[in-house]
Amino acid sequence: MFNIQKEVQVKLTKGLLDMIVLQFLNEQPMHGYQVISKIRKSFGVYLGPSTIYPLLGSLEKKGHVSSEWNMTSERPRKVYKLTSEGQNLLAFTENSLNLIVKTIGTNGTSKLENETGKTSATASLFLKKTKCIPALTQ
Repeated sequence: MFNIQKEVQVKLTKGLLDMIVLQFLNEQPMHGYQVISKIRKSFGVYLGPSTIYPLLGSLEKKGHVSSEWNMTSERPRKVYKLTSEGQNLLAFTENSLNLIVKTIGTNGTSKLENETGKTSATASLFLKKTKCIPALTQ
């Protein structure tokens, strides 16, 4: 059972890695090694520099993070911080994930359906706008 739980934890961490990094940077600016360490401490998953630094570069190209060199420490480090675009993406993703969790529910039934078994108008509109889940019809 433990192996399955670990496998799920690793899969979710890798699948949501960009959002996890954005969330960490929302808390405070960090350099790459800090991000690696925090992921390991928080999720028990080791992701190396060959995973994290290209991701940080990609997030920077997309405008979700910005960086600047910190030359005041013993070793110069590139420190990344979240931009306003990154904050917007993070908020949108949080809403999307909350909707997915509500949709899945705890017993296999959708938490978005009303007593008649139909999806609420708000949920349907959100699903259509996000395009991350096929729109449900009423």
